[in-house]
Amino acid sequence: MPTPLTIKDYLFESRLFMRRTVALLVMAGLLTAALVARLVYLQVVAHEHFITLSDDNRIKILPLPPNRGLIYDRNGLLLADNLPSYRLEITAEQIHDMDAVLEALGRLITIRDVDRKRFDKLRRRTPVFKPVPLRFHLSDEEVARFAVNRHKFPGVDIVAGLSRHYPQGALAVHAIGYVGRIDERDLQRVDASSYSGTTHIGKVGIEKTYEKLLHGEVGYRQVETNAEGRVLRTLLRAAPVPGRNLYLTLDARLQSIAERAFGDKAGSAIAIDPDTGDVLAFVSQPVYDPNLFVNGIDADTYQALRKDDKQPLFNRALRGQYPPGSTLKPFVGLGGLEQGITSPHASTYCPGYYQLPGKERKYRDWKRWGHGTVDLTSAIAQSCDVYFYDLALSMGIDRLHSFLSLFGFGERTGIDISGELPGLLPSREWKRAARNQPWFPGETLITGIGQGFVLTTPVQLASATATLARYGHRVRPRIVSATQGPDEDGLTPQPEQTVLDIEIEDRHNWDVVIHAMREVVHGRHGTARKIGEGLPYEIAGKTGTAQVFGLKEEEKYDAEKLAEKLRDHSLFIAFAPVGKPRIAVAVIVENGGSGSAVAAPIARTIIDAYLRPQT
Repeated sequence: MPTPLTIKDYLFESRLFMRRTVALLVMAGLLTAALVARLVYLQVVAHEHFITLSDDNRIKILPLPPNRGLIYDRNGLLLADNLPSYRLEITAEQIHDMDAVLEALGRLITIRDVDRKRFDKLRRRTPVFKPVPLRFHLSDEEVARFAVNRHKFPGVDIVAGLSRHYPQGALAVHAIGYVGRIDERDLQRVDASSYSGTTHIGKVGIEKTYEKLLHGEVGYRQVETNAEGRVLRTLLRAAPVPGRNLYLTLDARLQSIAERAFGDKAGSAIAIDPDTGDVLAFVSQPVYDPNLFVNGIDADTYQALRKDDKQPLFNRALRGQYPPGSTLKPFVGLGGLEQGITSPHASTYCPGYYQLPGKERKYRDWKRWGHGTVDLTSAIAQSCDVYFYDLALSMGIDRLHSFLSLFGFGERTGIDISGELPGLLPSREWKRAARNQPWFPGETLITGIGQGFVLTTPVQLASATATLARYGHRVRPRIVSATQGPDEDGLTPQPEQTVLDIEIEDRHNWDVVIHAMREVVHGRHGTARKIGEGLPYEIAGKTGTAQVFGLKEEEKYDAEKLAEKLRDHSLFIAFAPVGKPRIAVAVIVENGGSGSAVAAPIARTIIDAYLRPQT
């Protein structure tokens, strides 16, 4: 059967085509209008917003760290410097086989495990196109070896910079301190934006206390970068402002002599100019090399320092708290005179022990057979404990505490190094708060000879001695005497700070105590008379021996039978010349024994070196 013919409706198809064409044109027109509207919005309405985003992607601000200020001693000797230093850096994206590259580099330069660990840690948090340091402080020989083979190591570069260096090594390290790499704790105490690009910060000592002055002000470089963040060109540059140089009160020559005088003994010595409060020597023994810490000390060396029995990292001058022993007696004696409890010629009989009224316990004198009849001068010169037991009991703990606090005992001196501890000057209130116990008369006795609860730091004891030498004029100790900016010809002095002037009704009382201290060194029976031999000037001093542990009433101290760490501490305070003092000294030798045999000779060495520098 034949297929029927289909007749096309050309008019209908024509109209359908026209409708579809119109619809497409309308749709195209709407899309074109939307596109134009969007372009108008982007190019006109939101122009400022998107041009800013574009610039932010294209332009970067890179920090320029400032050069750290230098540190000098009082005579201009350089103590902390910035030396040219070379570091090896690797850009990870240019390295195909990192292990092979590191192995090959290890045949040219020394790469320690600590270097590799630090590199791996930094590499994980650094973009692949940014360089990561592998080694610091390359030697000239290492730089030369790498330079010859540079073509073999694409992506590895040697970069020149400045690194902190302490040219005198361990000298005065506990005063100067050191810098180290910035960590998260450091960023919490500084303005992070001011440390952009800075890798090191002061960790302890002057380096930490004066960080703001030493650091300077960060500069910046405005650069154009591509989409991957690589620098194409520099658009603008603002130079950083270098940190200020510091000039210390320390005399490096005197410091060196004082440190050597300790030998292998642990302890501290502080020498102060009584007029200004300038710290001439700041000794805490033993010491360590601060250069070890600048770019990261290795774990083995650090653990060795930490586990050392003599604790070289411990700042004894600021944080060592010791019983002052008999070095407290001149201050107690002055208090007794001032408060009218004793007089220069009032005497006490010393049979070798002291008993509280109605009590059987005997408080022993260091001289077991006693000193006989003594007045204040002979009691200080011979360090008679019984005299000061009796005087302390007569004064009472309240008046003792009140008078001794005038010299700064029991409080921080305010020296310009952070970390100072206050020591302890006990009182009734303190014992009630700390121990929930009342104060007992026997505790007053031993406080009067610098034992019991009373504790002092070496810097505190030296400051009190300087105050005594200056008849009550108390000046805050300081380490930094002046600063200097990068464009300044002269020095800007740091102001001296007077804490107070101790009011004493009878100036003659000062003379009595100072004369008694002179007798300690120059008197026939003085406990430190051996150091007075052959002196062309006069020293006023006081020996002290502080117990590390208590003895039973009838027990006898025998140093030869004790381990060294249980032996008494050796102390000596002094100032010279008598009449016009230029230096005040406090020396504490841990477990040194007799103050006259150990600490006093060290003090004489320090005073001699300062007053007779040519001998």
